[in-house]
This record gives sequence, structure tokens and C-alpha cells, in this order.
Amino acid sequence: MKQTLTQSLAWLHTWGGLIVGWLLFVIFLTGSLAVFDQEIDNWMHPELPAHQLTDEQAVERALGYLREYKADAKQWGIGLPNDRSPELRASTGGRRDGLSVTLDPTTGDVLPVRETAGGRFIFLFHFTLHMPRMIGIYLVGALAMGMLAALVSGIVIHKKIFKEFFTFRPAKGQRSWLDAHNASAVLLLPFHLMITYSGLAIFLVIYMPAAMDALFDGDREAFFKAQGATPAALEVKRPENIEPAPLVAIGPLLAKARDVMGPLNAVNISNPGQSNAEIHIRPMTGNQIALIKGGGMRFNGVTGEQLSGPTDMRASVLTHQVISGMHFAQFGGYPMRWVYFICGLISSAMIASGLVLFTVKRRRKYASESRVAQRLYHWVEAINVTVIAGLCVACIGLLWSNRLLPVSMAERADAELNVFFGLWVLSFVHAVLRARMQAWREQLGLAAVMCLSLPLLSLFTVNQPWAVHSNMWLELTSMALGGLLLWSCWKVSQPVVERVPRKKAAVMAEVN
Repeated sequence: MKQTLTQSLAWLHTWGGLIVGWLLFVIFLTGSLAVFDQEIDNWMHPELPAHQLTDEQAVERALGYLREYKADAKQWGIGLPNDRSPELRASTGGRRDGLSVTLDPTTGDVLPVRETAGGRFIFLFHFTLHMPRMIGIYLVGALAMGMLAALVSGIVIHKKIFKEFFTFRPAKGQRSWLDAHNASAVLLLPFHLMITYSGLAIFLVIYMPAAMDALFDGDREAFFKAQGATPAALEVKRPENIEPAPLVAIGPLLAKARDVMGPLNAVNISNPGQSNAEIHIRPMTGNQIALIKGGGMRFNGVTGEQLSGPTDMRASVLTHQVISGMHFAQFGGYPMRWVYFICGLISSAMIASGLVLFTVKRRRKYASESRVAQRLYHWVEAINVTVIAGLCVACIGLLWSNRLLPVSMAERADAELNVFFGLWVLSFVHAVLRARMQAWREQLGLAAVMCLSLPLLSLFTVNQPWAVHSNMWLELTSMALGGLLLWSCWKVSQPVVERVPRKKAAVMAEVN
């Protein structure tokens, strides 16, 4: 370690930033894409038609199917379409043993949609890295702690932090990379601190279980029960004898729930056709900053009487849900989503510039070192290319595979993931075999061309590629990102003007 605190933190920021930076770039880039996970999912299901069904109409379509084909099921579920997704789903049973289908909004018949990894893969990859769930969560948590350490150490070592925000010297080699890294870091410093801390807070019970175990003697079920809200106590008699009974009209219940909770997400019916039937109407996540899952309003399925209503949360629970909601960006509609998306891309660029800066600063030094050191830094540069440019190729390749793989292919979702990881592995092999600058240019250029041509791919593989409104915005965004990648490819191809120190320049002038 170094002598002073600043030097020690600089050492920590440099080497700690390299070790965790590769995975942090993956987490930030996929997190940026996951802001629009539902829109990506819609694009990857081009069979979904656009429609303007109300909640009441959507429920009637789904009930018609369930009554005709699943009348004996103990549980009915209806996923309502919303502003982000036109999909109308009907399901029976639980998540593991149940059946779920997508319905045609016009006819109410089953709508055949292709099997795909969808936007959910990107969302899960963001915080599990496609590892076994708990292992991935712990690893991402450790990386988030490393991110906090890098942020704090970066603040300490940059004494002229505000001056550096307004400083950028293009085409200056190492100096330009450092200026870009500093400016992007300072610009979004509040965002970086918020998104990192809130990401840790989401899984605080997993990361710091000691207090919970001490207070509840290791009984986690008791802990979560204590965190639950206190429902409104409504005295409603439950039927003692279970008999066949018709289901109450759900339309008025939807209107009442919408007035109380805002936009609705789903309707669940237990014991349909029986006197003990219950209707559970759930609100849509995202109409407020607190990330509230579950809850909702319950009604008697025969009389329509309200059994329980929205619950009031304890202050500690509400605080945690607000912090979690700040991370998920489910509030504020599309304007807030675009803010998070752009901030996420700038954050990814900040991490990428730091990774490149590590090798740029040491390029001359390791050129004169031992062959082992040269080989080590060659691998570091290859990993940089793979993580930054290769991941871009893999992500756009996932969308291409959705259009090119046969629709009726067995295990189609797994095949899409094979394409994703296969392209990523090939990018590493390419980065190892090719010269450094050639690898950067070729992989960035490939990703740019694939992004720019995505609308053409849809045009030739789907009858109505922009039938759903969100599909159009996704493809336009893909073209914009392709333009940025193409610009990056062009910048990499430009010769670098190395900065010559003044004293050295004076000596050279005297010699000449």
C-alpha cells in the first residue's frame, strides 16, 4: 500500500475498479436495458396485436375462455393489458403447476405466441448474472459494495472534482479518456450513489440477516408477517356450507378498485362458481414511488362485499419500499424511464472509459516489461473488448435470434440464450486473436450494423413489425444506439494525438 491516504485510495480505486469494473459494466448495461424490459418482451412477441380494451372488456374476454375450458379449476387468474403491454393472459392454478395462455383481445381465443427468453431474461441477468439465484444475488451485492468503495475513493482522490466536470480535451489520448471518465462520473454522481445504495437495500434481509434472526429467533416467516400491513377490518360473514353459486358481476368491483388504487394489474378468483368464491384485484406496480407488491382489494365472489382493502404500511416498511422503488423506476411513467435509461447508458460509458483508461495508462510501461507481464495486459485488453463491445454484440444478437430462429422450434427460449452466450464467447476468442485496435473496430462496427438494421430485419421477418406502438420505439432506439456505436467505431479508428510535455518539446526543439 502507499504512504498517504489519497495514494492508498487511488490504488484501491484503480485495481478495485478493474477487478469489479468488468462485471459492473455488465450489470449497468443490462440494468439500463431492463428499464424497458416489458417493451423488449413485447417486441420479442410480435404476434401480440395492439388494441384498446378496457379492464372490464378484458376481464369478460378472459372469463369467457375460463368458463368454457377451465370451469373446474380452483384458481382463475387474469393478467390485464396496460399502457406498456397489450397482452391479455388467462391462467389457472399456481405458478409451478398452473396453465397460462395469451388470449386474442378480439375473439377471446388462445393466441399462439412464440416461445422466447423475452425481456425478463435481461431483467434477471441484471441482478443474478444468469447464475443460481442466491449465488448471483450475493455476487452482485459484493460488486455493489465494490462500486460504493470506488465511488467514495474516487471522490476523495479527485480534489478538483467540479473543475474536472467542465474539462474535456478531445483527441488527447490518455488525457481524453481520463476527462471523459471524470466528467461522466461527476455528472451522475448522485445517480450512481442512489442506484448502488438502493440496489443493496432491496436485498437487505439477505445481505444482513443478523438483526432479523436475533429479533425473531431465526423465524423468517414471522419477520415477514410482522412487516406486513394491517388490513382494514371488515366484518363479513363467510358461508359455512359450500354450495354452487354464480359469480358476481366483476365490472363494478373493477371500477371501485380503480377509484381507490389507480390502474389495475390483475384479477384472481379463488373457488369460482362456489359460495365461498373470493375475488382479489391487484393494483399495477408503478403508479407511486413505493414499490408495493401484492396487496390489493378482496371481495366476496358471490355478493360483491368488500372483504379487505388496501393496507396501511408501517413507516419502516414504507421507507424500504420507497428506496426499492427508486431503484426499479416504476414510477413517473415513460419520462422517468427515459431518464433512468439515459443515466444508465452514461454510467456504463463511465465504467467503460475507466476500464480503457487502465490499459491506456500502462500500455507503454508493459511494452518494455517481461513477456509474462505483456501477456497479462494483453488478456486484460481482450477482456475489455469482450465485456464492452462483445456484450453489445450479444445483446443485439439476442434480438436478432428472436426473429431468425424458427417460430415452432422446440426449446426456443434456450436457443436464444445459446445465441446470446455463444456470440459473447466468440467475441472473446476474436479479441484474443486479433490486434487490439482491430478487435475494437470490428466488434463495435458489427454491433452498430446490427442495431441499425434491426428495423429491416423485422420488416422481412414479421408481417406487421410495428403493429404494437412500443415496437416502433424500440427499433428507433436501436437505430439511435447503432449510431452511437458507429460513432465510437469511427473515433477508435482515428489516429491519437499524443501529448508531448513542454520540457521535452523544448529539448527536442534545441536539438533540431
